[in-house]
Amino acid sequence: MDKPANPKSAHLLDDLESIRQLLGDDTLEPPMLTDTVLTEPVDEQIPLLLEPVDVAPPAAPKAAPERDPQTRRQDTLLHLDSELRAAAQLIMQDVINDFTPHIETEIKRRLDARLERLLNP
Repeated sequence: MDKPANPKSAHLLDDLESIRQLLGDDTLEPPMLTDTVLTEPVDEQIPLLLEPVDVAPPAAPKAAPERDPQTRRQDTLLHLDSELRAAAQLIMQDVINDFTPHIETEIKRRLDARLERLLNP
């Protein structure tokens, strides 16, 4: 892959790579542009404002039982994992935003060249 023209893009790519290595996603391949990603079932419906919604009354706060250090450590790790994944998504979105104009330009250039070859044999 060519080196990005924008030094900020290179920095973002380095950050993204280090996060990917930290999360242990070395063996995962990125999705193809033709792949679709469904995060939620398609058949779920969002209730309209006119529809009644069952709302349970708030439960009384319970005193938290004393947790052992291992449970607290697991909770902390889960929290850090979710924060790292959120940060990785933000970095990925920055990278996508940086490269989208370059990709669009290249697609338009190739399309124009292809159309020129097709229309002028």
